[in-house]
Amino acid sequence: MNDRQLIREAYQEALKGYREGGLPIGAVLADAAGMVVARGHNLRVQTGDPTAHAEVVCLRNAGRRRDWPKLTLVSSLSPCVMCTGTALLYRIPRVLVGENKNFLGAEDLFRARGVALSVLQEADCIALMERFVREKPDLWNEDIGL
Repeated sequence: MNDRQLIREAYQEALKGYREGGLPIGAVLADAAGMVVARGHNLRVQTGDPTAHAEVVCLRNAGRRRDWPKLTLVSSLSPCVMCTGTALLYRIPRVLVGENKNFLGAEDLFRARGVALSVLQEADCIALMERFVREKPDLWNEDIGL
């Protein structure tokens, strides 16, 4: 899959979260050939687990691996500092982001560590998050700590 297709996969995960009543943030993990090896969406609301962000759920779903430094993390939204730290811990060298207009995560940490970061500003990712923030501002503010 190319980068746009991978972002679409993360967006589909975000839609799952939204339809379940949770936050519309999705992530996938791809190997060097562009094949999705794991997926996840934000489950914080559904499970009551404050660490169940999309990227963390995705990495949990990937299980034990030895090829982390050959993988690409793809997220529909700019990763927060917790998710960024998790990706850095496993030495994931490349991150694709659907959008950072609604939330600018810890992108500076990725860049400081030499991670190849691309923000695609995908219209569907932007629109879904804008819709969610408009519909459920209290839930959004709870998640981002406001």
